[in-house]
Amino acid sequence: MTENKNEILIDIKNLKISYGKGEDSILAIEDINLKIRRGEFLCILGPSGCGKSTLLKAVAGYIEPTEGTCLMDGKPIVGPDWHRGVVFQSPTLYPWMSVNDNVEFGPKMRELPQKEIDDIREHFLDQVNLEGFGDKATFELSGGMKQRVALARVLANYPQVILMDEPLGALDALTRANMQTLIRKIWEENNTTIMFITHDIDEALALGTRIAVMSKRPGKILEQFEVNFTDKIFEEKSKDVMYTEEYINVKKQILKLINSQIED
Repeated sequence: MTENKNEILIDIKNLKISYGKGEDSILAIEDINLKIRRGEFLCILGPSGCGKSTLLKAVAGYIEPTEGTCLMDGKPIVGPDWHRGVVFQSPTLYPWMSVNDNVEFGPKMRELPQKEIDDIREHFLDQVNLEGFGDKATFELSGGMKQRVALARVLANYPQVILMDEPLGALDALTRANMQTLIRKIWEENNTTIMFITHDIDEALALGTRIAVMSKRPGKILEQFEVNFTDKIFEEKSKDVMYTEEYINVKKQILKLINSQIED
């Protein structure tokens, strides 16, 4: 989706993260080596408790590595940064603010001119299909609408990478399917880079250009799959690719990997 598709944006090297100290410490992830190329849509799959969210938080800058490094553009990640936008499972909106104020928050913090802030707000509210809802309080919105506001708020900062931690996990099936379509469209239109945590294999296959499967805790990368089903969904304007032999075979491989971790 981008001319720099082979450029490494995020480089994770020998990453190890432990929680706690001494005998009470818990090893969450270890020996993670992963490169995220600019413009790709990387999905992370793995059994519950394998450290998927820990890995994302390290890339976000919320957690310091116990060992190893997380680099962005060749520089160590130290603390959160607006170049790395984060969308969580529960929308982390400011409930006392309107939809407009939530989306404008980042650009205002960066002290952009008001005209530019207005243009950014309108552009991204339009992208997430919330034009006309700007004056609404966020508590008046449905779960799916709140998640769209959260996405617009992240996009308004024009981050280089969007980190999504099971952002659709709490939504009903129909809303989830609609949000998947929206996220795919936004990724394609904005030439952005996405790291997406999910426990849903079909979701990963329908969205990702690459899938990394993690082991049970301590989480390691077991295997990676280069896939192009999301591009085929674009081209064919249909999800019929989900019924092809190729799709089913990749799904079986991933399911076998994950089940091997649960059954051990």
